[in-house]
Order: sequence, then structure tokens, then C-alpha cells
Amino acid sequence: MARIDFAFGAPDRLRMACDVVRKHHAAGRPLLVYSQNSGRLKQFDRLLWSFEPTTFIPHVAVDDELAPVTPVLLTSTLPTPEQHPRHAESPVWLLNLDDNAPETATQFQRILEIVDNKPAEVQNARQRWKTYKEAGHDLHAHDVSARA
Repeated sequence: MARIDFAFGAPDRLRMACDVVRKHHAAGRPLLVYSQNSGRLKQFDRLLWSFEPTTFIPHVAVDDELAPVTPVLLTSTLPTPEQHPRHAESPVWLLNLDDNAPETATQFQRILEIVDNKPAEVQNARQRWKTYKEAGHDLHAHDVSARA
């Protein structure tokens, strides 16, 4: 089962996700970022280019020709570690930006969840927590509201 870390109380879910991606990229960890919502994924893609003026985080879609040499991949299809070309070298972590828990969660060692304070997002996160818990995953909650 996966270890799943929920970061609750984020002032802005996508901006905090950019910061999380920056830290994991700096650590050399391959990441897969998932959301079925293509608009949200496009917004996140744009934000990765501009959230910090001096930071560059190489990222592309999983089906891009540069995916084999890119550490951060974006996908709107059901995620699996095998989507990341570096999966044989190092465990791929999943950053879930979707409203639901992916059905493929058991295939990952680590999943990161970021939750802001919007009522709909909190409700969706509670459902994801419940889904993960019922599946037997190792859940951890972190209050990040003081980091704002």
C-alpha cells in the first residue's frame, strides 16, 4: 500500500503544488502530476512556468517526445508509475490534483495530496481520505495553514 500525505489548509492548492514539485525536483525525485481536469492541469502547467521567477522546473505531458528526459510529467489519464520513463531507476511519486483518488493508487509508493480551504475542495479531500483509508493505505495529515 502507498503512503499518502495530505497537506491541509493550503492558501492556494496549485501554488503550493508548484512549491512541492520544486522541492521534489530539487531532490531528484521523478514525479507524475495527475488530474482528469484538463483545465486544471493546463493552469498548473502555466503556473509552473511563472510561480517563481528564478526557478525552472522541467515538465511536459507524459506523451510529449521530451518525456523520456523530463523529471516532472503531467497526465490526465489514469496514472501508473510506468508512465514515467524513470520508473525503473527510482520510485515515482504521484501528486494528485484530481478531485478523486485514482483507482491506481496501490501502484505507487507515495502519493501527495494538497487541500485548500474551499468547501468543495475540503469535501472532495475527505472523500479521497475515506477512499484511501478503506483501501488500507498509510495516511498522514499535515496542517500547512501556518506556512501561508
